Amino acid sequence: MTEKQHYNTKIDVETQYIAEQSDPQQHRYVFSYTITISNLGDVAAKLLTRHWIITNADGKEEEVKGKGVVGEQPHLQPGDGFQYTSGTILETPVGSMHGSYQMLADDGERFDAIISPFTLSMPNTLH
Repeated sequence: MTEKQHYNTKIDVETQYIAEQSDPQQHRYVFSYTITISNLGDVAAKLLTRHWIITNADGKEEEVKGKGVVGEQPHLQPGDGFQYTSGTILETPVGSMHGSYQMLADDGERFDAIISPFTLSMPNTLH
């Protein structure tokens, strides 16, 4: 069995611009993102920590590390999913995020679930 089948997580992301919390004149752009983590492997695994790199349109990076997500450390059985919504504030109307979740499989192996880059964009700013 290959490692790919053994440990396999899928991360889906949906983003939303939160106009009512944003203030463009003050360079405050608020975004929410909904993450769905799916365990497509054949070993259960627990999400231990998160690591994000958030980059605004000026190239300014912010690194965020922490335990779990939204106060939880979900334990995903094969075939299970976990969904949560969180948010971030940028100084520009466009930015991006990427990172990883550090996972602990029930067999004792640690692995990273990679979060591919995704765009945060105020409506009508990207064409």
